[in-house]
Amino acid sequence: MKLRNPFKPGPSVAVVRLQGQISNSGSGLDDPGMGPVIEKAVKRGKPKALVLQINSPGGSPVQSSLLAARIRRVAKEQDIPVFAFVEDVAASGGYWLACAADEIFIDETSIVGSIGVISAGFGFVELIDRYGIERRVHTAGESKSMLDPFRPRKDEDVARLDRLLGEIHQTFIAHVKSRRGDRLADNPDLFTGEIYIGEGAIRQGLADGIGHLVPEMKRRFGDDVRFRRYGKKRGLLQRFGISLLGGAMTHVEDRAAFARFGL
Repeated sequence: MKLRNPFKPGPSVAVVRLQGQISNSGSGLDDPGMGPVIEKAVKRGKPKALVLQINSPGGSPVQSSLLAARIRRVAKEQDIPVFAFVEDVAASGGYWLACAADEIFIDETSIVGSIGVISAGFGFVELIDRYGIERRVHTAGESKSMLDPFRPRKDEDVARLDRLLGEIHQTFIAHVKSRRGDRLADNPDLFTGEIYIGEGAIRQGLADGIGHLVPEMKRRFGDDVRFRRYGKKRGLLQRFGISLLGGAMTHVEDRAAFARFGL
């Protein structure tokens, strides 16, 4: 039996929580907010690994890409492995982040996948006509008012949006393929936006196994492994439970994004 030296601390792993909708609002999960947290986590205390606790329904593809690229960059600089542990969901941009890890672990009921791109909006043409409101827009450049919600939808605008979404989708697919490689199943539905749960996700190669953070890290690095947890700092008002209008709206949007997956 090997006795632990009480004067020599055990190895540590850096744990970063990636929670919520990925947005460019400055108040959600984004690269400007979480990037410095990730940098700090891997550079302090010489951790044996970077662990991502992910619970995200997705969001901005740009912020997803920036965060994932930063994770890979700092992991390479520090020469440490990255593990992702999915809680309720890692879908769309959330799965983009999970693929930044070398190995992905999920719960039997975790939802992963949704490898696709979505754009949603509203049309108010009939509404403003009903109240006699005249829309006045002046542009220099024929594409400046693309998909104006107060004007009738144009076929050329829809075609242009489809092209843009398709390009982002192909970038997403390329990222997943580059990170998951031959672990991915030969399934034509894999990149259609379909979602998978638990063992089904593992069979598709979207995850490497069922596993939870603490026992899996102890199995890898020993029972005396230490967990250094890092997260985005809360503002003074948030610490006292005071929610302003902007924060309340972000919370509503966040819950709506999770609700798409029944969560």
